[in-house]
Amino acid sequence: MTKDEMKKAVALAALDYVTVGAIVGVGTGSTANFFIDALAGIKHKIEGTVASSIATAERLKGHGIPVFDLNAVNDIAVYVDGADESNRYLHLIKGGGGALTREKIAAAASRKFVCIADESKLVDVLGKFPLPIEVIPMARSYVARELVKLGGKPVLRDGYTTDNGNLIIDAHNLTIMEPAKLEAQLNNIPGIVTNGLFALRPADVLLLGHEGGVRTLTGR
Repeated sequence: MTKDEMKKAVALAALDYVTVGAIVGVGTGSTANFFIDALAGIKHKIEGTVASSIATAERLKGHGIPVFDLNAVNDIAVYVDGADESNRYLHLIKGGGGALTREKIAAAASRKFVCIADESKLVDVLGKFPLPIEVIPMARSYVARELVKLGGKPVLRDGYTTDNGNLIIDAHNLTIMEPAKLEAQLNNIPGIVTNGLFALRPADVLLLGHEGGVRTLTGR
């Protein structure tokens, strides 16, 4: 199977977690796009969706799938999204597509978080993929200095602005042995909106595409 075929397989498998009449949270990125395309086939069975980015909302609407503001719904039954890295505890690095803050909000507001990815995203230790950090513009240099103190190499994502009007700094060279601890530590640095570690609220289920089909991992 190619990577795209693996992504399509896990996207289809994620439909098993979508219940009739549900509000479905939908993530951002190439794997999430496969899920959106699959969700279109059962759109008559759900009430609607909450999107984690403007791009996701546009793709959903293009399929005729209703999109609601999070403030207008009482509950998200399931949130489905991809990841840039996952460990075996279902702690994730997300944000390669720049939507990490809205993704983290949607995940936190959901009863179940289903992560879909190809097998290359499963790692023993997080950090080879640069950790995205959303930063308020005036704090860019300050936050970068703080990241250096933590052993990271901060790189501003050139020419990129988030849907929230902020910047992204990608922190390279981090070996993340304690993801939840680092997530909380980073969020306490003034100027950081949030970071791409999803460890305090990890995924509940990880669907991994591989040559033989789809493997399911659950959090420990």
